[in-house]
Amino acid sequence: MTQFNFGAIGTKWQIDIYQPISSAKEAELLSRIEERIESFDKTYSRFRADSLVTKMAKEGGLFQLPADSQKLFSVYHDVYTRTNGLVTPLVGNILSDAGYDAQYSLQQKKDLTVAPEWGEIIDFQYPNIQIKKPAMLDFGAGGKGYLIDLVAEVIEANGVHSYCIDAGGDILHKGNTPIRVGLENPDNVEQVIGVYPLQNRSICGSAGNRRAWADFTHVINPKTLVSPKHISAVWVTAKSAFIADIIATALFFVEAKTLSDMYSFEYCIVRNDHSVEKSTGFVAELFTS
Repeated sequence: MTQFNFGAIGTKWQIDIYQPISSAKEAELLSRIEERIESFDKTYSRFRADSLVTKMAKEGGLFQLPADSQKLFSVYHDVYTRTNGLVTPLVGNILSDAGYDAQYSLQQKKDLTVAPEWGEIIDFQYPNIQIKKPAMLDFGAGGKGYLIDLVAEVIEANGVHSYCIDAGGDILHKGNTPIRVGLENPDNVEQVIGVYPLQNRSICGSAGNRRAWADFTHVINPKTLVSPKHISAVWVTAKSAFIADIIATALFFVEAKTLSDMYSFEYCIVRNDHSVEKSTGFVAELFTS
């Protein structure tokens, strides 16, 4: 087995290649993966001074986006509509002002203001986007999952079809043998509360315990300007890591039925009173004690 370990987009990546490949192929594949991640990050990261998103936040105007923007904005806009604007890329200024900024200061800088409506800021006509007024976009709700899917495309385009991508605990698996994925205890990161047998699917989670400061977590309601505290953790499985990732965020705000008529996924929600809600297809073994 070949394994790649590296850091990118502020998290640790581990990619396991289950089928044999040559040393030359290893080096070529890793290089192409890193190039794909860099390209995505340089376009969509609000944490980079040289990114296109940072330029939009400073200047506004008309910009041309890469081909991967079509699916990214299509799904984001649909989820934005279905959640009544609670999942929005226009949460960037709120997160930054609250302290989740490029310096990771975790210090609130100013009073927060509600996020603008999509149409006030964004006019997306692929491949062009008009930013009507400078605004900081943030794709944290689903961007990492989407990038995992894009990396998977690179891997498969290079003839590898049995692999596992783990980007900071968000995982996409392809292969004949399932893997066991621990579900981290949101109250104690040294423990798991269950195990999910993952095969040919993705699992993504969202919880406030890893990125929390003051009275905030990385999930902030763009209308009330507070972080939801009624949910401790969410896990979602789907064929696509993008769908699993963005729905894991959406379930902090809306019920699963709001999304399940359009997207195929299974889920598990742990509430702050330790009660559990899960779909019948979420086949994890959950520990009761």
